Order: sequence, then structure tokens, then C-alpha cells
Amino acid sequence: MSTSLLIISAAFAAVVPLVGPSRPSWIRRLCERFARKNVSVPPAITNEAGWTFIHCEDAETFREWLGRDEEGMPHKPGEEPSLGSHLLVELYGCEPLSLKFEDHVGRTMREAADESDATVVAESFHEFKPYGVSGAVIIQESHYTIHTWPEHGYAAVDLFYCGGAVHVHKAIDVLMARFKPKRMKFLVVRRGLESEVAR
Repeated sequence: MSTSLLIISAAFAAVVPLVGPSRPSWIRRLCERFARKNVSVPPAITNEAGWTFIHCEDAETFREWLGRDEEGMPHKPGEEPSLGSHLLVELYGCEPLSLKFEDHVGRTMREAADESDATVVAESFHEFKPYGVSGAVIIQESHYTIHTWPEHGYAAVDLFYCGGAVHVHKAIDVLMARFKPKRMKFLVVRRGLESEVAR
């Protein structure tokens, strides 16, 4: 066996125990921490029959992406310009009491609109018995809506915005602070794609 092959074999034999299931816990924790810090999956862009979808399950990555998506009429590689953007947000593992009462949910949605520099025109919320709140904040740039399931710690939020004035990532910050979700999912649907409107 050549010297080079012996060196490669020895190196491989030394590394295999470190990456296998029997590796020491401190090495496993180090690898997991490195993976968390250095691997972020950017939002995926999908174009399907006149629709553009952007989706992501990592809240930090998506909020960072939203901060660069302020135009609401994207001109990015792979995206067709649109009249507006419809952001669907799934909030899981929320503090149940934060989703139960109309006044708290309404104040949160109004604050989300105000913080994102949207122009509020009207708002309406309703508390259901035994639980759950539905409501909408109508904004000049479109609307923010919510429906809550406190018994499941879940809320479905739609943020529909157009024009370049809405800083929607700030609305997400408010939702996270007030509802305290353990996990979030995001989907942006581009509404009024240029090619469809021009048909």
C-alpha cells in the first residue's frame, strides 16, 4: 500500500468515530451549534401558472428577507413584478391567553399595522364563545387579518400589502412579541402579477 493511501486511511479511521453515532456529546453539540449558526435556508421562490410563492419555515431568515422586500412590487431575479404581496403567517405554540381576548388581539393587530407604517382606515374584531377571535385592520395599502384558536395556541394571520410604504417585517416583530409563538411558518403570494394584469 502506498504511503499516500496509508495516510488517507489513517485520517479516515480517525474521523469516522467523530461523526458517527458514538461520537462524544461535546463534539455532537459543537457540530449542531455550527450547523445552526452557519446554515440558513433562504426562502424558496416557486412560479406556478400565474402565481409566485415564496415560503420559508425559519423565522429569523424570513424576517431578514422581508426587510429587503419592502417595495411590495419585486424586481428580483426569478420574480415577476406584482401589484401587491400577500403574506400568510402561521403562528404555533402561542401563549393561549394572548389569543383569547378581542381587546388584546385587536390592539396587537393595530400595533402591527402602525409599526409597519401602514395607513389604517378601519378595524373590526369579534370574540367568539367559548374562545377565538377574528378580525381585520383595513389599511390604505390593503388589509391585515387574523383568526385565533387559543385552545391550540395557534393563530392564522394574513398581511396583504402593496406599494413601497409598508415595512411588513416590523409587523412580524409585533406579532412575535405579543403572541410569543414557539414556531412560525411563512408564505408570500404575489398578487396581480404584471403578465396576468396585462392580459
